[in-house]
Amino acid sequence: MIGERLKRARAAAGLSMLALGQHAGVSANMIKKYEHDENMPGSSVLIKLSKALGVRTEYFFRPVQVELGEVEYRKRSSMPAGILKRVHADVLDQAERWHELANLWPNFPVADFVLPDGLPERIDTLDEIEAIADGVRSSWQLGQNPIPDLVDELEARGILVIMTDVDEHTKFDGLQAQIAGLPVIVVSTNWPGDRQRFTLAHELGHLLLQGRLAATLDEEQACNRFAGAFLLPGEPMRLQLGETRHRLEPKELYLLKMEYGLSMKACLFRAKDLGIISPAVHRGMVIQFSKNRWNKVEPGRPYPPETTLTFQQLVYRALGESIIGESKAAELIGMPLMQFHQERKLEQLDAVADQ
Repeated sequence: MIGERLKRARAAAGLSMLALGQHAGVSANMIKKYEHDENMPGSSVLIKLSKALGVRTEYFFRPVQVELGEVEYRKRSSMPAGILKRVHADVLDQAERWHELANLWPNFPVADFVLPDGLPERIDTLDEIEAIADGVRSSWQLGQNPIPDLVDELEARGILVIMTDVDEHTKFDGLQAQIAGLPVIVVSTNWPGDRQRFTLAHELGHLLLQGRLAATLDEEQACNRFAGAFLLPGEPMRLQLGETRHRLEPKELYLLKMEYGLSMKACLFRAKDLGIISPAVHRGMVIQFSKNRWNKVEPGRPYPPETTLTFQQLVYRALGESIIGESKAAELIGMPLMQFHQERKLEQLDAVADQ
């Protein structure tokens, strides 16, 4: 029966029963009956529902269903419940396609997530998190250099990264959850790259620090400290700014941002956390940021957003290995079959090249 899937797709599309019924040529009461599995739409209505909801008709009959466990949202207090439902529905749909793709492989070529070596059983101070972040970098052989593609690093470690674009008002920061034991981090595509990266690192902090923090420590503060230390380690920051400073130039923070993918404001916090600047200097620069309205939009060129191509790559790999056919590949990617055929043959890229 299609009831649950219809309800989920309608939430993702942000449509009321009345609005969806108008698109499909049926009453809102009939949509309610469909969602409660009290009635089944005919083929013509199903096609209209699919078009209105932006899904293929196969979506309604997809055999795999997943649930998000241990969900922790990072969201602004003003986030409307409707948008939260749309985010949740979109994430479930993407996670379900991931899960279905994994089940189609004899041996799915994605590593299981394993905690890095050397994590302490108990953390009593925020300063200890600096060494933990350095230890994770060492365990993952990242060195002290900037991480050019954080999504790629997380996915290589068995952490599923899902990007949702349903939040057009950018009130959603991120989400951490579990799918069948697989850790999942969700971020919004509407943020600039530096905020995406901080959220990714912050949620990684939740994953690694959970159950290890002393009762006196705030978990959000601890994860913020981890995110900053993981993205911009203390050693290179001291090399670039010096051991102690009485003042920082905003351009220095901008250059750090563009090199390490951490916002200017977060770089300023790092300088305070590492003792490079005093709390008083930090407060003064925070006031300067506020006066310049840099709290909302930082100056200069935005840091490029993160992207994820792993799912598409695995779909095409499965297609190339004859694990799935072209129709299933198009369904998993969520693309009309004819468009997928063109994409597969690179016809659209050829057309662009010819222009």
